[in-house]
Amino acid sequence: MGYKSALAGIAGATAIALVSTFAASAQEAPAAGTIVDGSLKDKTLTFVSYGGIYQDGQNAALKEFVDKTGVKLLNDGPTEIAKLQAQVESKNVTWDVVDTADLPPYVHCGTLFQKLDLTKLDVSHIPAGQVGECSVPAMNYGVVLMYKNDTYKDNPPKNWKDFFDTEKFPGIRAIDGSGDPIGGLIEQGVLADGGSVDNMTPADIDKGIAKIKALGPDTIYWKTGAESQQLAESGEADMILMWTGRAMTAVKNGAQYTPVWQDWLVVMDQLTIPVGVKDTDAAYALINAYLGKNAQEVLTEKTSYSPINNEAKPKVDPAVAAFLTNTPERVKQGYQQNIKFWVQNFDAASEKWTALMAGN
Repeated sequence: MGYKSALAGIAGATAIALVSTFAASAQEAPAAGTIVDGSLKDKTLTFVSYGGIYQDGQNAALKEFVDKTGVKLLNDGPTEIAKLQAQVESKNVTWDVVDTADLPPYVHCGTLFQKLDLTKLDVSHIPAGQVGECSVPAMNYGVVLMYKNDTYKDNPPKNWKDFFDTEKFPGIRAIDGSGDPIGGLIEQGVLADGGSVDNMTPADIDKGIAKIKALGPDTIYWKTGAESQQLAESGEADMILMWTGRAMTAVKNGAQYTPVWQDWLVVMDQLTIPVGVKDTDAAYALINAYLGKNAQEVLTEKTSYSPINNEAKPKVDPAVAAFLTNTPERVKQGYQQNIKFWVQNFDAASEKWTALMAGN
């Protein structure tokens, strides 16, 4: 599938309140991973995701569900919101469960994606703050600050404030310039400038982007995950924002960099049910099976993405385990951005981010 925008997460307080609101009804749901033998015999579901190793891993995670329920599982993709919108508007929805990027379920909740009935899904093992009104996470990964060991030796950066401090920590920075604005990084810029992100306004977008711009003209804005990995393996940058999977691969390939885990930026794909699905109960059954411990272990073992069931204990080699984000320590260190703010201010942020990428 390739990794996507780092603009992810849910506003902590809002999300926790949402989960709390649903808690009573969620307790009535069948346990995550529940599969009823023969329950979907002669039925067909279409699962939509981003292809490649990722979707192959998702299908491996769903194999037990397919085998036991008797459902015929078709695959489609990649996920395109325009295609889904056309299906919903024509009232001919052929996609039953859709894996999306981080923002769409919040932008299109109730219009393209159904509001979830948590009497049909067990979300009790999902990390706090990751259940949306119209989505549950499909997997986790993160954006992490990687620093070059030789550059900083015994005085390495410890947090995002150090990342923005070019006097105490000189060197070339490399930042994700592959797509949408990185809301979490902009927020960290606001914090490093002495501001607050508790009640952000559009003016804070300017403050955060100004802090990024102040890193200097030598800043590299990489365009693909492969490019970020190459920067690490060649040692071209002193600090690099990297997707955890790419960081893991770079280190396995010999890159002499170390991650800073404090306030790593939480990223997640989302599982959704489109408005107008013909068999909603079958779609819920698939998602609930996918959320189970065993399915999540298979997913991680096949893809190296972090599981979203906190009981999952995938069998992976130490190099992979070092970059998984689902351990209690990593969950505690994660930074979840203010998704509500970024959805409301996405157009303005995109315009300002595009200008930054263009050197303006």
